[in-house]
Amino acid sequence: MRTDSPGGSGSVSAARRRGVIDALRRGAVPESGLDLLATGLDRFGTALDAELDAVRSGASVFKAVRGEYGSGKTFFARWLGERAKRRNFAVAEIQISETETPLHKLETVYRRLTERLTTPGFPPSALRPVVDAWFYALEEDALAAGAAEQELPGSVEQLMTARLTEVSRHAPSFAAALRGYRAAVEAGDEATASAVMAWLGGQPHVAAAARRSAGVRGDLDHFGALGFLQGLLTVLRDSGHSGLLVVLDEVETLQRVRADARDKALNALRQLIDEVHSGRFPGLYLLITGTPAFYDGRQGVQRLAPLAQRLATDFTTEPRFDNPRAVQLRLDGFTQDSLVGLGRTIRDLYASGSPAAERVREVADDDYVADLATAVGGALGGKVGIAPRLFLKKLVGDVLDRVDQFEDFDPRKHYALTVNTSELTEVERNAATVGNADDVDLDLP
Repeated sequence: MRTDSPGGSGSVSAARRRGVIDALRRGAVPESGLDLLATGLDRFGTALDAELDAVRSGASVFKAVRGEYGSGKTFFARWLGERAKRRNFAVAEIQISETETPLHKLETVYRRLTERLTTPGFPPSALRPVVDAWFYALEEDALAAGAAEQELPGSVEQLMTARLTEVSRHAPSFAAALRGYRAAVEAGDEATASAVMAWLGGQPHVAAAARRSAGVRGDLDHFGALGFLQGLLTVLRDSGHSGLLVVLDEVETLQRVRADARDKALNALRQLIDEVHSGRFPGLYLLITGTPAFYDGRQGVQRLAPLAQRLATDFTTEPRFDNPRAVQLRLDGFTQDSLVGLGRTIRDLYASGSPAAERVREVADDDYVADLATAVGGALGGKVGIAPRLFLKKLVGDVLDRVDQFEDFDPRKHYALTVNTSELTEVERNAATVGNADDVDLDLP
């Protein structure tokens, strides 16, 4: 267990601490502050930082993360996202879904990317602020090159054309939409500017009048999406960003779709990997997450031999000898010791912001945290690896909040762990030892 904050939990800002605690209380992965919770990820840090630095220098990287449900794949992706943002990357996390975001429809994947795009300075969707920053950077470059005020529009147009030359070969409509957006902004036509920006983000059904004003037609298609991604990377780089981290989370859902859609999605993934490796997307770090069954099973990667070859990684050695530079990374999940260690860290983080800090640490002491971790693991059939979400939710919401608010509350006397099936995820529910009742009651020693 580790925290990256120099002074431990006591040096964490109140807002950052509150965000982490609030998310855990809901049973969710925090959006930020993940370095406070990172367990066992140090072994990946050096290699991942080197890859981010390479991307910042114009390279492109593809990475795959494998782990069972509950092993922390989403946590890992957001933890990497925080590291990327500290290097001034833009980040987009996309949940792959048969109905909402099918992987074989890259135009939908691109649309979700722009909807979820975030930067160190802007929450989703940061697409418009990024484009505005790009035009501002072009103006600054034109002025620095000696352009007079009256010559500025023409100079900006020349710079834009030069920097989008490669993109225009694959997606000429991307550059056309940028010009249309700028013209609408300069004319004070906010409705048209917003509509053109929506079209640039891959949104369908944009008003025909707005599309005509920008000189573009129809909606973005599967093949145009890759050109638009190339254009977005150019805009990000020229507006001062180091690159773009794109996370395709829960790719294992492909195993549950129709065979024809699955085959198209696997081929789309193979195409994306090849494009990344070809150097078409300088400044892109593409990360996917999935279960071992997805990578190794017949309904997943192994169904497409070229894709299986690209993702092949040796995991026959002990996990401690895994190569963090390999195309695939393996997450081992939690053990009892690491789960208890995480609980103690969260207890200390909570106490550092509580007026009853001493009582929180005394009442919810190390032994109690260990007892609660054991009880939650028992409620989930002894599967400690999938216990962290529920354990932290119970620790914060059921125990620490009460100790903080009620002076006479003692969890050893006044609290028995109750796990209702309605609060469990599907994986947790399948593991739970529910018996004939809807609840599992466990008295803690």
